[in-house]
Amino acid sequence: MGKRRRVAERRKTRPAVLGGMIAVVVGGAGFGVYALYDGGAAADEGSAASGRKSVRTGPLDTAEVRTASTRFLTAWQRGRTAEAAAGTDDPSAAGKLLAGYAKSARLKDVTLTPGAAKGAEVPFSVKATVTYQHISKPLTYRSSLTVVRRASDGEPLVDWHAAVVHPDLKDGDTLVTGASGTPPVKALDRDGGELTAAAYPSLGTVLDGLREKYGKTAGGTAGIELRVVRGKESKAAKLSDKTLLELSKGSPGTVRTTLSPALQAAAEQQVSKRTRASVVALRPSTGEILAVANSGHGFNTAFQGSLAPGSTMKVITSSLLLDKGLASADKAHPCPKTVTFGGWKFHNDDDFEIKGGTFKASFARSCNTAFISQAKKLKNDDLTKQAQQVFGLSMNNWAIGVPTFDGSVPVQSAAQMAASLIGQGGVRMNPLNMASVAATVRTGTFHQPYLVAPSVDHRTLATARRTMSAKTLSQLRELMRYTAGYGTAAEAMAGLGPDYGAKTGSAEVDGQKKPNGWFTAYRGDLAAAGVVQAGGHGGDTAGPIVATLLKKGG
Repeated sequence: MGKRRRVAERRKTRPAVLGGMIAVVVGGAGFGVYALYDGGAAADEGSAASGRKSVRTGPLDTAEVRTASTRFLTAWQRGRTAEAAAGTDDPSAAGKLLAGYAKSARLKDVTLTPGAAKGAEVPFSVKATVTYQHISKPLTYRSSLTVVRRASDGEPLVDWHAAVVHPDLKDGDTLVTGASGTPPVKALDRDGGELTAAAYPSLGTVLDGLREKYGKTAGGTAGIELRVVRGKESKAAKLSDKTLLELSKGSPGTVRTTLSPALQAAAEQQVSKRTRASVVALRPSTGEILAVANSGHGFNTAFQGSLAPGSTMKVITSSLLLDKGLASADKAHPCPKTVTFGGWKFHNDDDFEIKGGTFKASFARSCNTAFISQAKKLKNDDLTKQAQQVFGLSMNNWAIGVPTFDGSVPVQSAAQMAASLIGQGGVRMNPLNMASVAATVRTGTFHQPYLVAPSVDHRTLATARRTMSAKTLSQLRELMRYTAGYGTAAEAMAGLGPDYGAKTGSAEVDGQKKPNGWFTAYRGDLAAAGVVQAGGHGGDTAGPIVATLLKKGG
C-alpha cells in the first residue's frame, strides 16, 4: 500500500481526505466497493457509485425513531401539514388527511404527547377541540405510529396509514364534522330494552350498521357530529360510517332487533375471556339472531370475517358425500394416516388412523383423509353447489339488516378442491355462516339469519334451492349427535344432550403458531358457532364459548 495508484487524467474534483486516507469507490454493475488507500487517489470518473452517498440499512436505533416521530408530531401539532406529510413515506395521502383534520374535521388546539417507544412503534395521546357553528367540544384519544427506513436512502420516516391520525380510520377514509346526514337510531333488543355499546361493547359496529341502514327511515332527525366517512376500500369491505363525537344530539329513531339481552350479555362475557374470539347464536326455526360478540371491537369478525373454517366445513361435505352415496354413517369408511391427491399429501392430526372404522367414527374424530379420499369421485363444483343450494351460502345475497359476509365456497380443482372438503383451500366463513350451517342441520331447511325483521323494511330474505333428503338429514344429525356425545366436541358439550349436535374444527393459517379453533353446534331451538383465532383446537377454545350460550339459551 506504499505506492499511490494512478488515477484518470480527466478528474477535475479533488478526492475527499478522511482521516489522512482517501476513500476510493471502485464501481461495478449496480454496487460499489470501498477501498482505502494511504494518501492514495480517488476512483476514476466512470465509477457507477462515484459521489454516491452511502445508504444506511438495518434496524432503526432509538435516536432515529425519536427524531422521526418528534419531527412528524411537532409539525402536525403546529398545523404545518406539508412539513408533517414530508416526514412520512406517503406525503400525498398524508397531506390530504392531515389538511382535512383541520378543515373538514374542524379540529384545533391540537396537543400530541408521545409515550415510550416500543422498538419502532411510538404511541401518542391526542387532545383537541372540535368546533362547528359556535359549538365546541373536547376530543381525546390514543393512537400510534411506526417509523420505517426508506429503502432509497435509508431515511427514517413515519410509515403512513390513516390509522395514525385516528385508530378508527382505514386508508381512504376521512374525518368530517357537520350535520350527520343520517339521523341516529335507538336500537332495541327483542324485549324492548335499549342496546348500547357501553352495555354491550361488541355491538359498536352493529349499531353503526343499523344507523346506516335505517337512520333515514326510522323517524329521527340528524345532529352535529364528528364522524368517520368511509372511503372506497372500506365500503367494499362493508364498513359503516362511524360517529366519534356528538356536538349536538339529533333525535333518534327506533329500530327493534332480534337480540336477546340475556344471551348477548353471556356472549360478551365469554369472548372477553379470550383474545380474538367471536361468536353468534341464532334460532334455527326462524333465523333470528340472538347474540353476536367479538373480543375486538373494531371489526365485526362474527358477521364479516372471512376465515378458513377448518373441519367444521365437514358438516357440509358430509351432507354431500351422504347425498351421493359415497359415505354412510354406520358403514366402513377409510381413514388412513395420509392421502395424496392433486400432488398434495394430506395428513390427519398427529398422523392418526382408524382401522376398520365407520364414517361416523371418522367424522367424530375429524379424520381429514376420510374426506380427501373421496375427492377423486367428486366434480370440481359439487361442494360449491351443495353449499349454495342446500345451505344458502356463497351467493352474497343475505340481507340481515347490517353488512355481512355470506361465506365463500369457490369452484376449485385438484389439490385445492380436495382441501376445500376439509375447510381449507379457498373456503371462507365466519361464525354467522357456521351457526347457520348448524341451524340448517337442526331444522332440515335453510332459514336466512336476520337481525332486524324483514317486515320492518319489506326486504326479501335469501332462500336455498333445495333441502337434503330425509335419509341424508337423519344421518347428518346422527354424525353431529355422536360427535357431541363421544367425539372431539364431547368435553365442551357434556351435559347438554340428548337433543344436540356439534362439530369442531381447526384451521391452519400461515404465520400462526396455533390454528384457528372453530366450533359449531345446536341444542333444541338454538344454534351457535364461534372461532378463536390462533387459539388452538376448536373443542378447547371456541367450544366452551358456544356451549355456554347453548346452556344459557336452553
